[in-house]
Amino acid sequence: MTDQELGPVGQEILLENDKVRVWHISLQPGESQPLHHHGLPYVVVAVQGAKNVIHTADGDRIDVVEETGSIVFREPGQTHMLTNDGDTVYIGRIVELKSA
Repeated sequence: MTDQELGPVGQEILLENDKVRVWHISLQPGESQPLHHHGLPYVVVAVQGAKNVIHTADGDRIDVVEETGSIVFREPGQTHMLTNDGDTVYIGRIVELKSA
């Protein structure tokens, strides 16, 4: 992992119970979500898509175009930051899965 201080997975928790935690995230063009760690498996729902860049703690750059309405599942373990590299607002929901 990294020695840097990590931020939260999202900007606001919309729902949390013993099974899931649902985060809201909104990034203006050029705005970044701070470096954070995904300790749980999660689903990303692009409410309003954008062209994003994932910068991993290991120094990798991953270009991702998230289309509006797209849904992806991701395994836990990655530490990264997300930057809106496009010219539209990105709005997403991150659903962390706490139990099977």
